[in-house]
Amino acid sequence: MKRLIEEVRQSDSIYKPVPARIASMVPLTDLETLFTIALPHDVSLRHGPGQFVQVSLFGLGEAPISISSSPSRSNGVFELCVRRTGDVTNALHGLKPGAIVGIRGPFGRGFPIQQFRGKDILLLAGGLGMAPLRSLITEVLDERGNYGRVIILYGSRNPEDLLFRTELVEWAARDDVELHLTVDKPDTGWHRTVGVITNLFTEVEIVPRNTAAVIVGPPIMYRFVLRELLKVGIPDGNIWMSFERRMKCGVGKCGHCQLQHIYTCQEGPAFSYAEIKDLEEALS
Repeated sequence: MKRLIEEVRQSDSIYKPVPARIASMVPLTDLETLFTIALPHDVSLRHGPGQFVQVSLFGLGEAPISISSSPSRSNGVFELCVRRTGDVTNALHGLKPGAIVGIRGPFGRGFPIQQFRGKDILLLAGGLGMAPLRSLITEVLDERGNYGRVIILYGSRNPEDLLFRTELVEWAARDDVELHLTVDKPDTGWHRTVGVITNLFTEVEIVPRNTAAVIVGPPIMYRFVLRELLKVGIPDGNIWMSFERRMKCGVGKCGHCQLQHIYTCQEGPAFSYAEIKDLEEALS
């Protein structure tokens, strides 16, 4: 009976938002803010790196947002990096700490972190793609002894758009992390690589058979990064990417996120290249 009650409770929760409190708001760039969300004391998010939640403002609407924090650092709160792009996200930026929002989730399939253990980890982020990838990076670093080399390639439009700059400095200072950055439009203080993220491949040496690669960024970036990863010989099943489509309901009911026969909100947003390489729409 107890198990049945719990199953009913979980079934109800996928449609009913849980009221949660904004604990803090930290501006990261002109467009992005990092929100720390505190759930009620009897509610646990229990998410994995790569999953997302639906954030609602009562009377206005709902938006899917990737979780930016690691499960290893939950402590009753989680973090969302939110870009101002529409009605809901603009309204979120207008709130103050202490405001109440609705949370549904977590939804989707995240990255298979168990499969990554024992391998070198190559993490590639473009622009806002660093927001969900940060969850995986933090989880890997908190379990650092379970992985080989950790290589982070991060590309942005300009230096001001780089997210989590304090953490970038911390990662760069570590002996067990290889961090490489590039921007399209450098300023006078930029002394690193300039250009697209694939330019960074000349700066790293990859052992393909023992490398798991994870790509998160704008769709236009995927095709070119995949070409480089396949060129160096990383197996199709070791290349993972996140497809963030129009995930309206989060539970495979509305069909907005459908990728041919695949519901991204349930079977993704994390997919291996082996799973989607024959889906032309996925990489178009």
